[in-house]
Amino acid sequence: MIPDDVVDEVRARADIVDIIGEHVALKRAGKDFKARCPFHEERTPSFYVVPSKGFYKCFGCNESGDVFTFLMKRLGLSFVDAVKAVAVRVGVEVRDVSRQGGEDPHRHLHEANSFAQEFFKKALWDRNAGRPARAYLKKRGIGRDAVERFDLGFAPDEWRSLREGAAVHGIEDPVLLEVGLLVQREIGKEPYDRFRNRIIFPIQSASGRTLAFGGRILGQSGKGAPKYLNSPETPVYHKGEVLYGLSWGKNAIRREEGGLVVEGYMDAVSLAAGGIENVVAPLGTSMTEDQAKLLARYCTKVFLLFDSDAAGLKATFRAGDVLLAAGLHPS
Repeated sequence: MIPDDVVDEVRARADIVDIIGEHVALKRAGKDFKARCPFHEERTPSFYVVPSKGFYKCFGCNESGDVFTFLMKRLGLSFVDAVKAVAVRVGVEVRDVSRQGGEDPHRHLHEANSFAQEFFKKALWDRNAGRPARAYLKKRGIGRDAVERFDLGFAPDEWRSLREGAAVHGIEDPVLLEVGLLVQREIGKEPYDRFRNRIIFPIQSASGRTLAFGGRILGQSGKGAPKYLNSPETPVYHKGEVLYGLSWGKNAIRREEGGLVVEGYMDAVSLAAGGIENVVAPLGTSMTEDQAKLLARYCTKVFLLFDSDAAGLKATFRAGDVLLAAGLHPS
């Protein structure tokens, strides 16, 4: 079994025109390419390769798929072998983890994050506890469809509700502390929930696995409480390597041949809920080299939409330099 994030990286780096072109005589047709279908006999070309979307389709026999599907059908490869064949071409190291002997060492952390995501989602739709959070989202123009699509949730204004709920499911304090869901200020003191009275935004990998969380406060839960609070760095989450919104925006970024980069979670969700889906956010940190390389897998053009104040302008110029170094074209 090959991890989803590796499969995504290989697919994103692959030149589908180059690979299929080794088996079929492709000719340019506008932005796409066409040829006589290799899967059935025909005189008039009806087989199209669409590089901007990373797929092929024959309008004669209805065969379609991505670069892996093509090699599987054309050469008789298994999915794993097809991924490996493309990975060699594009220079990606494939970590093949067997189901029998390759247990994910971070499985317990992913399970804790999955529990927390469901806990926060249920809290948001609790008739009483979630009412203020639902009202806030409605005010921001984010309806139930968008909430469910982006897996938004709510952390109740309680000190140990998540901790107690996790205990019922056999998830112990050391795991919750390791993944950043609990805080323990002093040794020997009772740990407590990191997120309280906050709208919760799950932070996901490009393949859709929840790695961490961000929280936007409702009102003021305490003196000096930050407006936004994020999970700390953990064994499964390194904020400089993740872009918020990429899991649900990557296809739109490919389709539009460009991505919008905004400052925060709410900016990204608001735009996506309004129909502008090719949007990501850099998780409250300056754009990093790894984030720029990640974005470069899906597009070449990037539009920076940061605040127009002094800090926003400074961040825009700094991000522009990083994007240029990654071979992207910022504006």
